[in-house]
Amino acid sequence: MTDSPPIAERRPHTLSAHGVDREDPYYWLRDENWRDVMRDPSVLQADIRAYLEAENAWTEAQLADVEQLRADLFEELKARIKPDDASPPVNDGPFAYYMRYETTGEHPLYCRTPRDGGEESVLLDGDAESKPHAFYRLGAIRQSFDHGRLAWSEDVKGSELYRIRVREIETGALIDDVIEGTSGAVVWARDGEHIFYTLLNDDLRPDKVFCHRIGTPQADDRLVYHEPDSGYFLSLEESDSRSFVYLASHASETTEWRFLRSDEPRGEPVLIAPRREGHQYDVTDQGGRFVIRTNRDGAIDFKLMEAPIWSPFESSWSDLVPARDGVLVRGVLAFQKWLARLETVNALPRLVVTDTEGGGEHEIAFDEEAYALGLSGGQEYGSDNLRFSYSSPTTPERIFEYGMSDRERTLLKEQEIPSGHDPAAYIVRRVQATGHDGTGIPMTVLHRADAKLDSSEPVLLYGYGSYGMSMPAGFSPHRLSLVNRGFIYAVAHIRGGMEKGYQWYLDGKLEKKTNTFRDFVSAGEELVRRRWAAEGEIAIHGGSAGGMLVGAAANMRPDLWKAVVAEVPFVDCLTTILDDSLPLTPPEWTEWGNPIASKEIHDLMRAYSPYDNVEAKAYPAMLITGGLTDPRVTYWEPAKWAAKLRAVKTDENLLLLKINMEAGHAGSAGRFDKLKEVALNYAFLLKVFGMAGR
Repeated sequence: MTDSPPIAERRPHTLSAHGVDREDPYYWLRDENWRDVMRDPSVLQADIRAYLEAENAWTEAQLADVEQLRADLFEELKARIKPDDASPPVNDGPFAYYMRYETTGEHPLYCRTPRDGGEESVLLDGDAESKPHAFYRLGAIRQSFDHGRLAWSEDVKGSELYRIRVREIETGALIDDVIEGTSGAVVWARDGEHIFYTLLNDDLRPDKVFCHRIGTPQADDRLVYHEPDSGYFLSLEESDSRSFVYLASHASETTEWRFLRSDEPRGEPVLIAPRREGHQYDVTDQGGRFVIRTNRDGAIDFKLMEAPIWSPFESSWSDLVPARDGVLVRGVLAFQKWLARLETVNALPRLVVTDTEGGGEHEIAFDEEAYALGLSGGQEYGSDNLRFSYSSPTTPERIFEYGMSDRERTLLKEQEIPSGHDPAAYIVRRVQATGHDGTGIPMTVLHRADAKLDSSEPVLLYGYGSYGMSMPAGFSPHRLSLVNRGFIYAVAHIRGGMEKGYQWYLDGKLEKKTNTFRDFVSAGEELVRRRWAAEGEIAIHGGSAGGMLVGAAANMRPDLWKAVVAEVPFVDCLTTILDDSLPLTPPEWTEWGNPIASKEIHDLMRAYSPYDNVEAKAYPAMLITGGLTDPRVTYWEPAKWAAKLRAVKTDENLLLLKINMEAGHAGSAGRFDKLKEVALNYAFLLKVFGMAGR
């Protein structure tokens, strides 16, 4: 067993901006050739690899006493997953397509049967494709319009550099074409001979859409559009009717859409509305019109507008569904005769269906106090049936088919928990904390029905609070492993998400970013005030920008927390956002501000950056994780943070760093392999709380 933790060497390095010098003795952990590492992890510098592997060894040594617990947790988590799970079939022309798993399979199989039933054909076997690779993740899988070919994207490094491959469905023969370096999106042209895809540049930012003709070299592919602004990402998608291919340039507050017809692969994209700072819109089509979700005219929570396809320009837009106070329009799905939109009202989702031929609309009602909804795309455009998913913290996910005409719901699938699940054994509460400025902060709380709620039970508080991403009040079978052992599980719906509308997001970004961190602390304090938790007996958990959140909270109120789980944490945020060579930096300026151009933003980020604010004081126990090929939060951020904490903190609490040397931002890709990471997190928490024997 390793006797002492690895101590990273301190190498002098000074970073300067706006007349401010920052000493960063762990800067050397960033490989100068990090772009090459993303493509080939074996080229990582030897001294960096040695340090990361030493940290991994230390983590395993410190958790040796809960090795059996990790194994038991893994089996417990695995027992809640249906081994031969399958998705409900989706009709497409003469066939029905679906995904399913083999009993012991890590990756899905993509299959089809004749539409009215018959023999199954396995079109793609994810397990077989994954065998040559240490890491494997499937991206998009799409059949051609004539159902003769299948195209799919796959990531074999974890760096989100997807390659696209194609096979003939009838014979199963693999076509020689391999399209490298893509974002993973795949859109077929109607002729079945052309594929549209998005290429990543050297900085791993998607900035070009190409059209590839089957049977020709990638070098001959036609450039459809190049996004020249490094502050924008370029994405690609198919319209709901499959009549159009959309190209969307987007920053966090500004978008610009183009389209071309799927039956004209040699066509040039048509611009819908030129980008205008602060104007966000997205598009789908229905019949002879485009339906546009937009924040134009001060519609902070968005509204729907329409424009004829022959004149899609902004001057032709007219209101379809006006903006309404307190109603956030999150998305819209178009059918030939119907529109279905997903909205948020009072921090809860709702579905509204509009009859675009007969007129009128209606809401689909739900009963629980807190729940999550999702619209399922991919259905046939001419269908009168809508698919949606529903779950709550106590109710496993259910997928319904809803007759938009007769308003009848048909349950297509309910998430099975093979080891058993009784919703009545748990209680869900929606409560509010009071923020530092008097703002109400919603929280969703899950606990056992027999919980004492007397501050004697351990609590886990989860949060994110960035990019406008809301944390749904949905079902997670994993968290039951903690709740069943007596944990209270709370989710803080803090500013920076969109649970209470778009303004909720605006109030947690840029110069207001510290509201996010203060809201999270307020949520923890509210749990103590209600006597559901004791001060210093709360675990906090977040990933990516949520890792920044828990890192900032650990600096602000280390006495409030007992443990921190920070997955792929964005903790060296000032250094990253000052470096415009990194793939995410320019597009991130609209989220955090541009510290290169603004001293005020520089000073603000310096004041909350978790890495820059590590101090010589006692910290909670910490488990920090990362992925070597992560292009979003590069591996050196968690590594540097752990190194600095280990050097200066004054406590003897556990500090563990675990870098997955064969994965990226999302960790392991296999459905069971992923559970090992969850088991690691939970074993760490149970060890810290003295509950390893439960």
